[in-house]
Amino acid sequence: MATKKQNDAKYNDQSISQLKGADRVRRRPAVIFGSDGLEGCEHSFFEILANAVDEAREGFGDTVIVTVFSDHSIEIEDFGRGVPLGYNKKEKRYNWELVFCELYAGGKYDNNGGASAYTFSLGLNGLGACATQYSSEYMEVASYNGAQCATISFKRGNPASELEVRNLTAKDKKRQGTIIRWLPDLEVFTDVAIPEEYFKTTLKQQAVVNGGLTFRLRMEREDGSFDESEYRYENGVSDYIRELAGEGSVTEPVLWSMETKGRDREDKPEYLMRAEIAFCLMKTGGIAEYYHNSSFLEHGGCPDRAVRTGFTYAIDKYLKAQGKYNKNEQRITYQDVAESLTVVISSASTQTSYENQTKKAINNPFITKALTEYIKNSLEVYFAENPTAAAQFGAQVLLNRRSRESAERARVDVKRKLAGSMDVTSRVEKFVACRSKDPALRELYIVEGDSALTSCKLGRNAEFQAIIPVRGKTLNCMKSTYARIFESKIIVDLLRVIGCGVEIPAGVKGDVVPFDPDALRWSKIIICTDADEDGFQIRTLLLTMFYRLLPTLIEMKKIYIAESPLFEITAGNETYFAYNEQEKQAIVSKLGARSYTLQRSKGLGENEPDMMWQTTMNPETRRLIMITPSDAEETVRIFETLMGDALPERKKYIEENGYKYLAEADV
Repeated sequence: MATKKQNDAKYNDQSISQLKGADRVRRRPAVIFGSDGLEGCEHSFFEILANAVDEAREGFGDTVIVTVFSDHSIEIEDFGRGVPLGYNKKEKRYNWELVFCELYAGGKYDNNGGASAYTFSLGLNGLGACATQYSSEYMEVASYNGAQCATISFKRGNPASELEVRNLTAKDKKRQGTIIRWLPDLEVFTDVAIPEEYFKTTLKQQAVVNGGLTFRLRMEREDGSFDESEYRYENGVSDYIRELAGEGSVTEPVLWSMETKGRDREDKPEYLMRAEIAFCLMKTGGIAEYYHNSSFLEHGGCPDRAVRTGFTYAIDKYLKAQGKYNKNEQRITYQDVAESLTVVISSASTQTSYENQTKKAINNPFITKALTEYIKNSLEVYFAENPTAAAQFGAQVLLNRRSRESAERARVDVKRKLAGSMDVTSRVEKFVACRSKDPALRELYIVEGDSALTSCKLGRNAEFQAIIPVRGKTLNCMKSTYARIFESKIIVDLLRVIGCGVEIPAGVKGDVVPFDPDALRWSKIIICTDADEDGFQIRTLLLTMFYRLLPTLIEMKKIYIAESPLFEITAGNETYFAYNEQEKQAIVSKLGARSYTLQRSKGLGENEPDMMWQTTMNPETRRLIMITPSDAEETVRIFETLMGDALPERKKYIEENGYKYLAEADV
C-alpha cells in the first residue's frame, strides 16, 4: 500500500511550469538527442552534418569538410547555398533566430509538395540546428551566398553578437557555403570527447550513400598539426558492396534500382520513394546495412523487414521448386540466410516516418510493402536468369540451416558436459590447482605435456598459479564441426577448468550453457610451449580454439603467451637468458673478454625449477605477450587462410610468403 510522503511542498495550480528557450534542450537533451551522454553528443554533431549533406545531395557543392579540434570543438564546412540568416518577411523574424533559436523551424517541411528547396532530405523536423546550438557552450556561424558573408555567434543558447553582413572581397568572390563551429557543452552532456572512430565511421557511411561526394576529416593533434583522411565512393553503394564482398564472395555483387510512388494509408498523400539494393552471397559472415535519406538505420525498420521477408520467401520457394529439402525437413528461416548474405540498401523518400529524432529506424508501411514486393519479384527473376547463383544461394542457406541444427545438438551436449558445479581438481586429469580462490589473482598455465607440467609445478607460486597440461596437438577447431570438437577430451577439460562456458553461434535453440564472463576463474590464461616448431604449432592450435570457442576472452585481454628464452649464457656464477638473436649478441658484447658458455635453452620439461620461475612464471621477470584482435578482419582472414578449408587462398599465401620462412622450415 502506498504511504503518504512527508513533504511540505504543495502540488496545486501553481506547480506547473514550462521550459522556455534554450532550457527546452539544455535541461532535457535526451528528448532530442536520445541521450545526455556521449551518444547524444554524437547525434548533435550529426544534426549539423545532415544539413551540409542535404545541400550537397541537391547538387550544391561536392565536398564536406569536418574539422575536430583538440579542445573537442567541431567545425563543419559545406559549399552549398549558405544558410539563410537575413530577414524573413513571411515570418516577420530574422532567419538566424528561426534556424538557431526556434525549435520546429526549417525549410524542409514541404518536400513532398514540390515547392521545397529539397527533395530527399536528411534533415526533416527543423530541430537539429537549433537543438545543437542550444546544447553548445558556443557556436559561430558564417554563411556565404556568392555575394555577401553573414556571421553571427551564440553562447549557451543565446545570441552573443549581432548579425554582421559584409560584401565579399575579390578574393572570396562567388564563394558559397556554410561554416559552423561549436563546442558541445559539458553542462548539457556528461561527455563531449567524441571518439575519432565515430567521425571516421559516420563520414564513410555518408560517402557510401552519396556517390561522388567527398567527405574530408581533419583531426587536430596535441602539437597543433592536423591529420587528414578522405572518404569518397565514386559510384556509391555499387563500389561499397564490392568492397564488402572482397575475395570472400560466392556470387558476383548485384545492384538493383527502383522508384515508385504510394501512400501509407488511402487517405494520406502520395509520395515518391527510391531505393538502391545491393547484395551478394558470402562464404561466411553476412552483413546488413540500411540507410534512408542518408541516415544510417541502426535499428533497420522498413528495409530490414523487407529483406527478411523477401529473401526468405524467394530462397524457400526456389528450394521447394528444386526439391532440395529432405523429407520432413524444416523450412529455412532468415537466420539461415543472414549468415551468408551481405546486403546494403540505400532508400529515399519525400515523406518519412522515422522512429524518433535520432533517425535510427523508419516505419513507413508503404516503403515496407514496396521494398518487400520488389525484392521478392526481382529475386525470382534473378534466380531464373542466373541458375548457378541460384544453386549457390540455395546450397549455402541449406548448409547454414543444417549446421545450425548440428550446433544446437552440440550445445545440448556441451550443457551435459560442462553444466553444474565442477570439482575440476578431481574431474580433470592432471590438473594442478592453486590455493587462492580469488579469480582476480589466479593464473592458469596451459603447458605442453607432462614433462613441462612437472617443471612448472616445481617452479610456480602455488598460491595463485594453476597448471593444466595438453598432451599432443589439440584439434584444429577451424576445420572441425562442433560435434567433433566436443568429443575431444583435451578441449572439454580445458573448458571445464576455464569455467565460463563456451560461445557457440547465437540463435541456436536448446538448453545450453551460456557464455558468462563473470564465471571465468582466472585473471590470466597463459599458453606456455617450447620455442620450437612443435611448440609453435600447439600454441597456434590453442589460439585457434580460443578464437572459435571463446573469442570474448581475447577481447577481454585474458589470453597470453609466455615467451621462452632461446639461449642460456653462463659466465662464472652468473646466468643470462636471451629471448632472440639480438639479445644474445647484446649479452655477449656486454661480457666482453670474460669467458662464457652459450647453449640453446632446453625444452620446458628439462628446465630447473629456479629457471622456470625466473624466465616463465615470476610476474616480475617473465615476458608475456597479450593476445588482442587489434584488426578483427585481418585476424579472421589469417585464421581462415592458414587453418580453414580455403585451400586456394592458403596455396596463394604460401606462394607469396613462403620464402620468408625457408630458414626456419623443418625439412
